[in-house]
Amino acid sequence: MGYAVQSPSPVLLTGGALIVALAVGMALPLYAEAMSGSAVRLLALPALLVLAILFLYDRVLLLALVLLFRAAGDLVFESTRVELGGLAIGFGGLVNAFVILIAVLLVAARPERFPRRIAAPWAAFLIAALIGVGIAPNLGEAVRGYLGLLSYFAVFVSAFYFVKGEGDFKVCVKLVLLSSLLPAAYGLVELGLHGAAGGLHAFRLKSTFAHPNIFAFYLTLVLLVALYALKSPAVVLTPLRRTLLTAYVPLLLGLLLLTQTRSAWVACFAIFALYALLFERRYLIYLMLAPALALLVPGVRERVLELGSGNEIVQYAKLNSFAWRLQIWEYGLRWIRPDHLPLGYGLGAFKHFAPVFFPYSGGVNFGAHNIYVQIVFELGALGLAAFAWLFARLFGMLRRMAVVDRLGAFVAIALVVEYLIISASDNVLAYLAFNWYVWFVLGAACAVALSRTEAGKGTTHMEGDRA
Repeated sequence: MGYAVQSPSPVLLTGGALIVALAVGMALPLYAEAMSGSAVRLLALPALLVLAILFLYDRVLLLALVLLFRAAGDLVFESTRVELGGLAIGFGGLVNAFVILIAVLLVAARPERFPRRIAAPWAAFLIAALIGVGIAPNLGEAVRGYLGLLSYFAVFVSAFYFVKGEGDFKVCVKLVLLSSLLPAAYGLVELGLHGAAGGLHAFRLKSTFAHPNIFAFYLTLVLLVALYALKSPAVVLTPLRRTLLTAYVPLLLGLLLLTQTRSAWVACFAIFALYALLFERRYLIYLMLAPALALLVPGVRERVLELGSGNEIVQYAKLNSFAWRLQIWEYGLRWIRPDHLPLGYGLGAFKHFAPVFFPYSGGVNFGAHNIYVQIVFELGALGLAAFAWLFARLFGMLRRMAVVDRLGAFVAIALVVEYLIISASDNVLAYLAFNWYVWFVLGAACAVALSRTEAGKGTTHMEGDRA
């Protein structure tokens, strides 16, 4: 199998078993008491034991299964969440812990595959976030947010243990594609139920995700990898699978329209326009027709026309979403004192202080809806510099992939561009499932680029030896 790794040593296996047994043994009584009274919550207990067994048997297989089903997990995970000691925990949190632990043990088993070059800016950003935890106004929420960031890094690093060669990138692509089947099917069910109940007026499709925006961003990612699967010579599809995938793409585009997420529309259009310019210019004709066809959908037309009204600074209810975002960004940035510019106010501080600095909050703890504003507010200039360093290093590494796989490099770089576009208008760092798939694909692409670099170095050494 494409993602198999060498068997762990007996010492690591025994240590992992002891860690899992200890953690499960300590958590089981508290968790059983908290989850009582709910069938879904009680089913989480045997599921946890299955995860523990898989963890001991094959950690990479476990991570693959988690990624396969995580896109459909929010509905189940939300129903298992309970409050313990003022902190919300649930089965999703335990899955996150497994993912982080998997990454730690994979690195311990094969430290030579750890991507030190790209890990350096990641470490800088995580250190800035850790400082933010120390000065955060709400420690519990800050810790929860930090563990989310740590899990993104864990998924990114784990991808290097999936990809052992240039051809393994397609395995990761197929895994992401397969993960979309359940959300797409559930989205169709949701669409049918809502349409039968009251029509599609003001309807926003969210499928298995907590919010339509998250579903929209995830669909944009899936469309990107579907493009790769259809166009890359590295992915061999049978005629039946090619036909099914070709028919699947218009379905995904339709679901994306029904999320009514404008930033995802812009990102998707920009990416496919760039693909058309670089690879197949005949697609530009289809892209010219796409906006006109999309405006035939009532919900899409309303979302576009909404931007032309509600731009006056009045109550939130009379502001359109873009004008409202401009206001909260302006008030948030103006509220930052000069002495807080280096380190910010702490992780999670924007939502915490939103009712204080934003006069149109109505007492609601709104997020920044802009990652750059959020990072400046919470982690200061240090955090923003680390974030910029991370993406600059990503761009530099992904460019090397073009030597091996030009289309794969385009997909990975386009994914980074998409991420940066939607980060300007949404709380992207809080969308855990979406971030896992993003960083998994980017990690796999960086692994291909790194393997090519190492192969080139090996060739150079061999030529030097011959000389």
